Amino acid sequence: MHRYLTTFVVISTLLSLTLHAETTTYPDRHHTVSQQQQKDDTLTRLLRGGKLSAHLKLFHMVRTFDRTAPDTKALTGGGIIKYESGHRQGFSVALAYYGSHYIGSFYSREEGIRTSMLRDNGKDVRFLGEAYLNYSGGNTRFRIGRQRLSTPLMGDLYLRVLPTVYEAATIKNSDLPDTTLGAGYVKSYSHFGSAYSGFDTNHDSWGDRGLFYLYLNHAPMDALSFRGEYIKALSEKSENGTPIAMVDYRYADIRYPLPRYPDIYLKAQYGGNRYLHAPASILTGAKIGAALSPAIDATLFYDKIRGNNFEVIMASPMFSDWQQGYGRYEPSHAVGTTLTVKPAEDLSVRFVYVAVHSDTQALVDDFSEFNFDLKYTINHWSKLRISYSAKNQSDASEELLRLGRGGREDRNDLRFIYTIDF
Repeated sequence: MHRYLTTFVVISTLLSLTLHAETTTYPDRHHTVSQQQQKDDTLTRLLRGGKLSAHLKLFHMVRTFDRTAPDTKALTGGGIIKYESGHRQGFSVALAYYGSHYIGSFYSREEGIRTSMLRDNGKDVRFLGEAYLNYSGGNTRFRIGRQRLSTPLMGDLYLRVLPTVYEAATIKNSDLPDTTLGAGYVKSYSHFGSAYSGFDTNHDSWGDRGLFYLYLNHAPMDALSFRGEYIKALSEKSENGTPIAMVDYRYADIRYPLPRYPDIYLKAQYGGNRYLHAPASILTGAKIGAALSPAIDATLFYDKIRGNNFEVIMASPMFSDWQQGYGRYEPSHAVGTTLTVKPAEDLSVRFVYVAVHSDTQALVDDFSEFNFDLKYTINHWSKLRISYSAKNQSDASEELLRLGRGGREDRNDLRFIYTIDF
C-alpha cells in the first residue's frame, strides 16, 4: 500500500506544481481570480479532456503434463480499465485498474494457480497496475510511475489476462528521422502476467539499486533497420551485501530487406549477459523471411547460446522463442520455421515448429514444439484467439527428470481468448 501512496504523492505534487505555475492574479479587481479557483478551473479542464478506455479478456487455459506434474486449468476474466487525463502544459496523468478474476465453478482455484492468471494462493489478481505522470514536449516524452515498457529486453509480454508493468522513470526522444532513443531507471516490476504484483525490489538478482537501460530503435521504411538495448545493474550487491550473479543484459538485431527482392528479408541478432564470477553468455541468431504470396508468409530461423545461461527481464527477443520470454535459457542451439496464412483480411493462422537441443548435461531446454495460433477479428471492438502448443521433451530429458537430475516433461497448452476493447 505504501508504494501506491508514494506514487500518488509524486503525481499529485508534480501536477500541483504545474497548476500553480499557471495561476494569474490581475490588478483589476473585476478580473481578479483567486489561486484556488484558478487551480480548480485548470483541474476541471484537465479532467474533462481525459479518456476512459478498457481492454478486457475472457481467458480459458488448460495445460496438461504427461507424467508427474499436475494439470493446471483456469477460466478467468478481467483486464485493464484505464483513465488518461487531458494535457495541460504538456503534463498528464494516468491510472489503470488491473484485474484477473476467477469465473464460475468449472475448475477449482487451486487448479488455476500455475496458469499465471491467479495468484500463487489461488486468489484473484487485482491491483493498481498503472499510475504515472507523463510529460510530452516536442518529440520528447518523460514518464514516471507504474507503466508498461516496450523494449527488446523489457516488454509487457501480454500473454495472459494482464501484461507486465514496471515501477520506473523513463524518457524517449524521436528527433532523429525514423529513430527512437530511450533511457530509463527501473526499480521493480509485476513479473509475468502480473500474477506476482507485489512489486518486489528483485535485489537478489538486480542489485539493491535497480536497473538502468539505454535503448535505440532505427526503423526506416523498406531499408536497413536496427534495434539495440543495454541494461546495467546499478549495484553489484543485494540488500544483504551478497554479490548478484549477473550484472548486465545486452541485445541487438538488424533487419535487411533484399533490394531486388522486397518480399524477402534477412535478420541477425546478438545478445548476452555478463556474470560476476562465471563465464558470460552469448546469443547469436539468424532468420530469413519471405512473403510467398499476399496471403502467405514464411520464415526459417536459427539460434545458438554459448557459455552461460542467457536471460532477459521480460521479453521474447529470440527468434526461436515466440511465446515464453521470461525464462533462463540454457546453452543450446535451435532451428525452426513459421508459416502464417491470412485467408481473409480479418483472419490469420500461424504454424510454428522449433527443435531445441541443449548443450548442457541438465537437458532442460531439449525439446521440439509445435504451435498453432489463430486470430480472428470479429468486429471493431472484439477479437477471438485460439492457441495450441505441444512441447515434447527428448527421452533423455525426461529420464533425467525421473532421476531428479534435471530435464523436463512433455507439456500441452490450449488457450481460448476473447478480447473486448472500448
